[in-house]
Amino acid sequence: MTATRYASNGDIHIAYQTVGEGPIDLVLVGGSVTNLDVLWEDPDYRRFCERLASFTRLILFDKRGMGLSDRVRIGTLEERMDDVRAVMDAAGSESATLMGVSEGGPMSIVFAATYPERTRALVLCGAEVKEETTDEWPWGEATRAEFDEAVQVERIAERWGKGLSVEYFAPSRKDDERLREWLGRLQTHSASPHDAVALMRMAFAIDVRDVVSSVQAPTLIIHRRGDLVCHVENGRWLSRNIAGSRYVELAGADHLPWIDGEEILAEVQEFLTGVREPVEPERVLATVLFTDIVGSTERARELGDRAWRDLLEQHHAAVRRELERFRGHEVDTAGDGFFATFDGPARGIRCAKAIVGAVQDVGLEVRAGLHTGEVELAGEAVRGIAVHTGARVAALAQPGEVLVSGTVKDLIAGSGIDLVDRGTHELKGIPGEWRVYAAA
Repeated sequence: MTATRYASNGDIHIAYQTVGEGPIDLVLVGGSVTNLDVLWEDPDYRRFCERLASFTRLILFDKRGMGLSDRVRIGTLEERMDDVRAVMDAAGSESATLMGVSEGGPMSIVFAATYPERTRALVLCGAEVKEETTDEWPWGEATRAEFDEAVQVERIAERWGKGLSVEYFAPSRKDDERLREWLGRLQTHSASPHDAVALMRMAFAIDVRDVVSSVQAPTLIIHRRGDLVCHVENGRWLSRNIAGSRYVELAGADHLPWIDGEEILAEVQEFLTGVREPVEPERVLATVLFTDIVGSTERARELGDRAWRDLLEQHHAAVRRELERFRGHEVDTAGDGFFATFDGPARGIRCAKAIVGAVQDVGLEVRAGLHTGEVELAGEAVRGIAVHTGARVAALAQPGEVLVSGTVKDLIAGSGIDLVDRGTHELKGIPGEWRVYAAA
């Protein structure tokens, strides 16, 4: 975690951090809630920022009233824009690219129009134009009546800190309990429910349609087509009304840019440097392991949210202990399942069996499946048909069972691991028939 410093705007102190030493200053103007320390806890956010910092000097900050900055009233758009200038001054940045995300988009647009001499370029990612839905702007987030009903402090307080917004901000990861818990932590460490409502009311009043024509800086606009928070027509409208802008529309529905953010990062790098860093996948032979909790939905309903979350934490800790013991590499944790890789199939099987036993100690059952094949390594991602095959094998396993493909069986001769033939099966989306075996 990088050091936090403070910029002064009058008697208000704005927390900021700098990462990287690239030739271009890039100020990341985040969305609705921020806390510099908590944000770094998320591995997707960390990777996203580290990649940006590989070709820029990245400047991060908490908006006034939030996170590590002074907990004062949220402030107007003008005051918050002036905080950006104060942060740039403190960081010694005469001119920078502003990257406005979500609600940070309007602030970046106004800054670029007001301080053209200090705006090297503008990047708008999932940026909004106007939140209120009206007859002449049907692409907002809510009508005035809907908004007033939704932002009662009592209602927000009931939901605040539970990460329930994950379905809208990252629908591709809606079953990821780790992400949900982290979003809840980010909410409570960013603002109180009362301050959150003040922020929502301020943001709902924003309308930058009359400002965008004044933007002179080179502008890149990136928007995901299925964005559930900020309708894609916001991005399309911006592209039509900012002269000379470049518009990139991507597939997907995740609003948070650091969720599966490789395409976004590639576009930003090419826009700022003229070079798109090729992601050359490294192809290696690996054993993939997938685990899944049996009956998780019913168990969660039975226990309730808090008790289930506590049990899930025990499960995750148990799985990670065994992965470390058998030198496995955790690739992803989606909801209640793990995806890991090993450099040897026998070690992978022994780890899977150890996981089955370890989670039984906390009162859970898992199924597991393994396959060995060639995979592509691109950054933190692990891809390829072998990955899909391993997932399909795992889906065939019974509670408490470790299934392996015939490929794995052929590679563990002499290991002392006994396997029981479970017959041939068709694996959805995988050509041919596959014989699978259970570790005795």
